[in-house]
Amino acid sequence: MAEMLIFGLGYTASRVAERLRAMGWTVRATRREADADAITFADEPAVRAALGSATHVLSSVPPGDGDPVLERYGALLEGKWLGYLSSTGVYGDAGGGWVDEGAPTGTGRRSARAEADSAWLTRGARAFRLPGIYGPGRSALERVAEGRAHRIDLPEQVFSRIHVDDVVRAVVAGLDAPPGAYNVADDHPCSQNRVIEEASRLLRLSPPAIQSIEEAGLSAAARAFYAENRRVANGKAKRVLGWRPLYPDYRAGLAACLACSATTSPAIASRHPAAADNDQR
Repeated sequence: MAEMLIFGLGYTASRVAERLRAMGWTVRATRREADADAITFADEPAVRAALGSATHVLSSVPPGDGDPVLERYGALLEGKWLGYLSSTGVYGDAGGGWVDEGAPTGTGRRSARAEADSAWLTRGARAFRLPGIYGPGRSALERVAEGRAHRIDLPEQVFSRIHVDDVVRAVVAGLDAPPGAYNVADDHPCSQNRVIEEASRLLRLSPPAIQSIEEAGLSAAARAFYAENRRVANGKAKRVLGWRPLYPDYRAGLAACLACSATTSPAIASRHPAAADNDQR
């Protein structure tokens, strides 16, 4: 019987677990701290036992000085289906150009991620390279509603993104796919400003004023986000996985997030009755 062990039961991996359980899989997982759904990563006897029965392993644990899953449990992964939730940040800055799985990696700010990505591929994993992930309760809608959104004066800056449900669908499609890297991004790279403007329109709010990075007072991590500029090609995932994004652009994805905002985003539902009304349609 199919049994998945997920390392790192966060926002995206939790939804993968839900989908697999609905498909009849046995799913176990780790977190930093144990709860009803997961054991701790450091509970080595429990993790080893889970690995002993697992047929499939998926890691969403980010790297530190190295990859913690491979360093601690790598010897127990032989012969299993392996998946790794990676990042399109492995490609670095492309000056707004397109990157596919053949593009160079390791030249950007996420060198540790690129090294971990390479290490998992060497092990025979499916590396799902993901851009910015958004979804219910974690999207531009929340940032706009809570006054945390920014529009930055970088008119040539372009990003790719992906709805969390489309990540889940790609991982499920990858269960029967050959090892390798797969870019999992939507079909419409665009500036972050356009996403914020659409979120503002859906919430019937005025978009935030356009600012320079200095005026916006962004954190170092946020400034680094704007230092890279690329469009992510998803053709291989479509060809090899047979995957298509359910939400091919940010408009479709944000509309879907708004439709469930009453349960996932109380701040939106309480402050904007029109958003709550959408849940009844």
